[in-house]
Amino acid sequence: MCGIVGLYLKDPELRGKLGAFFGPMLAEMTDRGPDSAGFAVYRDGASSDAGETGGGETGAAKASLYDPDERFDWAALAQAMGDDLGTRIAWDRVASHAVLRGAVRAKAMRDWLTANRPEVRVMSTGTSLEIYKEIGLPADVMARFGVPQMTGTHMIGHTRMATESAVTTEGAHPFNTGEDLCLVHNGSLSNHESLKRMLRREGLVFQTENDSEVAAGYLAWRLSQGASLTEALEAGLKDFDGFYTFTVGTREGFAVIRDPIACKPAVMAETDRWVAMASEFRALARLPGVEDARVWEPKPATIYSWGTA
Repeated sequence: MCGIVGLYLKDPELRGKLGAFFGPMLAEMTDRGPDSAGFAVYRDGASSDAGETGGGETGAAKASLYDPDERFDWAALAQAMGDDLGTRIAWDRVASHAVLRGAVRAKAMRDWLTANRPEVRVMSTGTSLEIYKEIGLPADVMARFGVPQMTGTHMIGHTRMATESAVTTEGAHPFNTGEDLCLVHNGSLSNHESLKRMLRREGLVFQTENDSEVAAGYLAWRLSQGASLTEALEAGLKDFDGFYTFTVGTREGFAVIRDPIACKPAVMAETDRWVAMASEFRALARLPGVEDARVWEPKPATIYSWGTA
């Protein structure tokens, strides 16, 4: 049992309060997943104001990274990456994570890290996506990363109750494999090992044993073959064996889909200022204007999306 939430702000006037709205949503899912939590935030420019900084300019791409040693020398890593890629790499330390930014392609950053620093966990790469996650109660995790102060367009998050693998930071959600693409999952896939073998033959690299990372990798692979997100999710309905509710984040927005049986709970709400989803309605109850929102349960095997193709 896990909890998932997502919030997409249509009204630009609300985007300065994204974290303040999102935090209570994720905290409400604590009893569905008390062992770890994580979230993805989509925003341009620098990372959170919390933490140590190694430079503040905005680059064309960024990578959010994790190392369990909070004294990890991110400055040295950024210097080495910049020397090899021929550009200056700025960095921000946020607790056990860091965000590196530079005028390079996101794929170049991921490829360099895979080849040169495989012990460092790549939480995400892209131009607007940052992922942060840790072991602990959701409220404690969010406090470490300064969620209430975060701004942006949309966030998705997950609280985990580990059933198929160990309680680790790496095993927490969200998972990112493709550029600016991430996924949170409530449920279980029974054929993820066979899918993983297929995706590895296609060149994908996995960092955990979590079935949800395989689902994220599958979607990224489909997109790399020219599919739209809608087409990738439709293909997954045939290729995934198991039960799931997925919330998928992209640079432009987010999408929600349940398996054809829809045995995992989900509820959605929408106003003219925002759209949100959660495993239970109580996570949505404090959003502004929720009393006037259209509220519904997403249908099985049906894609709901905002700002995505």
